[in-house]
Amino acid sequence: MAKVNDSHSLDIHSLLDRYRTGSIAPADAIAQVYDRIDRYADPAVWIYLAPIAETLERAKALQNRDPQQLPLYGIPFAIKDNLDWAGVPTTAGCPQFARTPARSSAVVERLCAAGAIAIGKTNMDQFATGLVGTRTPYGVCRNPFDRRYIPGGSSSGSAAAVSAGLVSFALGSDTAGSGRVPAAFTNIVGLKPTCGSISTRGLLPAVRSLDCVSVFALTCADAASVLQVASGFDAEDAFARRPETNKVLPDLASLRVGVPPDGELEFFGNAEAEQLYREAIARLQSLGCTIAPIDFKPFADAAEMLYGGPIVAERLAAIGDFLEAHPEAIDPIVYQIISSGKRYDTVSAYRASYQLAELSRRAEIQWQSMDVLAVPTTGTIYTVGEVAAAPIALNTTLGRYTNFANLLDLCAIAVPSGFQSNGLPAGLTLMAPAWHDLSLCRLGSAFHASLGGTLGATGQTLPTVPEFAIAPKSSSEERVKLAVVGAHLSGEPLNYQLIELGGVLVRACRTSPIYKLYALTGTAIPKPGLVRQSEGGSAIEVEVWELSIAAFGRFVALIPPPLGIGTLVLEDGSTVQGFLCESYAVAGAIDISDLGGWRAYNSRF
Repeated sequence: MAKVNDSHSLDIHSLLDRYRTGSIAPADAIAQVYDRIDRYADPAVWIYLAPIAETLERAKALQNRDPQQLPLYGIPFAIKDNLDWAGVPTTAGCPQFARTPARSSAVVERLCAAGAIAIGKTNMDQFATGLVGTRTPYGVCRNPFDRRYIPGGSSSGSAAAVSAGLVSFALGSDTAGSGRVPAAFTNIVGLKPTCGSISTRGLLPAVRSLDCVSVFALTCADAASVLQVASGFDAEDAFARRPETNKVLPDLASLRVGVPPDGELEFFGNAEAEQLYREAIARLQSLGCTIAPIDFKPFADAAEMLYGGPIVAERLAAIGDFLEAHPEAIDPIVYQIISSGKRYDTVSAYRASYQLAELSRRAEIQWQSMDVLAVPTTGTIYTVGEVAAAPIALNTTLGRYTNFANLLDLCAIAVPSGFQSNGLPAGLTLMAPAWHDLSLCRLGSAFHASLGGTLGATGQTLPTVPEFAIAPKSSSEERVKLAVVGAHLSGEPLNYQLIELGGVLVRACRTSPIYKLYALTGTAIPKPGLVRQSEGGSAIEVEVWELSIAAFGRFVALIPPPLGIGTLVLEDGSTVQGFLCESYAVAGAIDISDLGGWRAYNSRF
């Protein structure tokens, strides 16, 4: 096993504690990260690694900021190379496809605004087509437990970087299991959130209608922390969904855990993987859960549809033109899979949609008997050589317990579940219907804590972490609409305060043209001040969020002078509660009203 010899863990909660107590500064932590990367010495983890001098400058810029105000202050992270990072080529694992975006993906924007520090772009199965991590011209990044075995894919580099302790968390993508399989093979947590909860703007599509951004972390609490910053409605993303109130699972003593019956479980000859799964289910039972066998066939049948029918043709919509123009640039297996979509016509696509609707209805019946579905993340693991000999067949077996999640609108979290006698890890995946993401993180955290063990491949002990916030269970309670204009906008540094309180983004719009917006001075975090005018004024960009009355009260208590909450008039004449500024504070401040909003002002710098 390749370990990074460092006495300090990079899990988010531990690192934040060190920042907040002043025991380390962001620039020092980043210098240690690059030292770890050098010592780990696997260039195949990275497709692009930012120059250390550039990253240190970004870290030093944080040192004048208050770590209490930024939820991911100084936290190093990695980005799968199908997600855009401004000024850095996006290759999706294909050098000839490379393009350099002027704007970062929505999720990277939000994370960086919350204080996180991007380190580099990670290796992947080309065009996110594969669960193995071997379909890449950049070399196969080693599994940190045994280089003979695959790291899993397609988010191979992201998982390896977290497991090896090179970064605190990493972004992946997950269409068929790419955010879960590598987590199982590297002994870390892989969160596949509800589709549409994290914006996919700036993600090169694999199957656009099913793609989601995933999170790799060392603990479930860390995954939840990232999710609460990264999620939020994005009006620029056609596939974004307006969030529902986070749904809460029953307590452990009342939780019904669905499991496939013996006849529907498959471990492909791996008796130790089977035993670890059975031990994981027994562990859930020991935590107080009720185990409920269910009919797994509708889930398994849906999984087969992802690659065994017309749905695969959607991959052509993403890169079909490039595939036709540059067939020599594409991995032969990836080419074979994507080009197979050409054999399907529109009629077969409709028939497949009918079949999926029927399977979804059959799966709904099973949810009447369970609150959570617990399955092996994979039935087994393979060597690099075994995958090379049977690349498609073995990849297919790895997707048995993952391929159906997005098709059936489920969220999922993969958590470590122990080790085989050969030292290779295994994983358990917990699934629930959409919008149970945070509650799944809490369940995963309880399971992981009961298992104990170490963080990834670092050898560091799993820490005790604080519980994380879950929004109120009831969605029927009276709620308050609140317009935000500056640091609480999506992607801005204080947006997390709304998310942690269960805030839901209702819409983006503008005020009535009766306001002026000023860039305030002397605030710890840059903020604007909105002042109503007796005559004249401009229409200013705002976002309208919705909070419970209790959450609204807690939010208002956080607001420092000269800001306060009053009644704002929107462009359609309706009124909501919103931020206003006392007029004395704008004396000498820059009038930025003509720019139309805070984002437009910030984009000039």
